[in-house]
Amino acid sequence: MKAMILAAGRGERMRPLTDTTPKPLLQVGGKSLIVWHLERLAAAGFKDIVINHAHLGQQLEDALGNGGQWGLSIHYSSEQEALETAGGIANALPLLGDEPFLVINGDVFCDIDFSLLRHSLQPDQLAYLVLVDNPPQHANGDFALDDGQLLLDGRQRLTFSGVAVYTPALFRGVVRGEVAKLAPLLKEAIMRGQAAACHHQGVWHDIGTPERLQSLNQQLQSGIQR
Repeated sequence: MKAMILAAGRGERMRPLTDTTPKPLLQVGGKSLIVWHLERLAAAGFKDIVINHAHLGQQLEDALGNGGQWGLSIHYSSEQEALETAGGIANALPLLGDEPFLVINGDVFCDIDFSLLRHSLQPDQLAYLVLVDNPPQHANGDFALDDGQLLLDGRQRLTFSGVAVYTPALFRGVVRGEVAKLAPLLKEAIMRGQAAACHHQGVWHDIGTPERLQSLNQQLQSGIQR
């Protein structure tokens, strides 16, 4: 299975840090956010990685190269302007191939065991999401999970972690090179019963502001991750 790290966002809320550095290259615990992902992907047995980029994208290529130092093979999907999540994935499909693939937001920090997601999709499913407890900044969550069934609404609402497995068919209606959001595609798949999810209760942080970045850095330096 191939994996894709989403790294094309401008990171407006992280300014001024992201005025000169792509958000996934910001450091916590002595390593950039994206390097934490690459190390965990390599440990989980992944080999082929696709990274999309737009804002200051050449910095990502210069910093990460071909991935050889982690035993990985990295390919880059360049975007002139950020295409949003679904648009970026659709644009990278020629690099991802015809099989299901793992996607990870480049601006989250987590201890999700990516190896457990390799065989998560059932034959009739288009998406398998990893959900987490709602953080303070997103208290109402995104989707509901009821005995393993993914729902648009329900009693136990959780937050989408930004980690998921998708099939190329989910993006069939997205025109390559055009901006497209992921949420409408996921909602449609959920309504058709073609999406599932699990609840990750370990470490997960959404690094959306300089304050959250600093807080996580302090936690990592003190040996505490949540």
